[in-house]
Amino acid sequence: MQIFGVDIGGSGIKGAPVDLDRGDLAEERFKVLTPHPATPDGVADGVKQVVEHYGWTGPVGLTFPGVVTGGSHVRTAANVDKNWIDTDARALFSERLGGLPVTVVNDADAAGVAEIAFGAGRDRSGTVILLTFGTGIGSAVFVDGVLVPNTELGHLELKGHDAEKRASSKAKEDNDLTWEHWAHRVQKYLAHVEMLFSPELFIIGGGVSRKSEKFLHYIEGIEAEIVPAQLQNNAGIVGAAMHAAKQA
Repeated sequence: MQIFGVDIGGSGIKGAPVDLDRGDLAEERFKVLTPHPATPDGVADGVKQVVEHYGWTGPVGLTFPGVVTGGSHVRTAANVDKNWIDTDARALFSERLGGLPVTVVNDADAAGVAEIAFGAGRDRSGTVILLTFGTGIGSAVFVDGVLVPNTELGHLELKGHDAEKRASSKAKEDNDLTWEHWAHRVQKYLAHVEMLFSPELFIIGGGVSRKSEKFLHYIEGIEAEIVPAQLQNNAGIVGAAMHAAKQA
């Protein structure tokens, strides 16, 4: 069974048909740049471009980099245009895609669901936290495989700042940090999250999951096991498709 998944990020909008039996992309993903400013109309146009690239005419699952309640209502927009707040995302995307059935879910939650089903969190009990490091920091918290949605732990305060302003991949790039220096920031962030939740496992997702050998060995003093996401930066696409399949 195949469902189309689209992952909307602060820098790119990427998607592909997903093979739900394997938990992997059925075709090579296609990506367009996220418009700046990332307005609802601009992002919807980008999603349309990705979906039309494949001539897709079935259900589409989408992620969104913010809190999404009721499967449609956008409540936060930290890394996209503020006009997203209170938008009916499902209605917007469905209209732009010519009436195709659409589901919308928080981006980190989607990535986490995919990792729990097919990746690094598979068959793991207790508290598991996936953290995606990209334009911001997304989070997905699971207790015995059950998701606690929309946790947004990237906005915890760390040294007087939003944590993602200090420890995201974008913060690394903006401040020209070495992998070691950035890893020490991530370590402080993980220690704070660990103090609050005492997880058995941290899964590190986002684009940096492909480069875990450059920084994971610098992170010390964390009791939880720390592993890179196995689906790497495709986890959001897979999770979006999984969410759409459940709603179909």
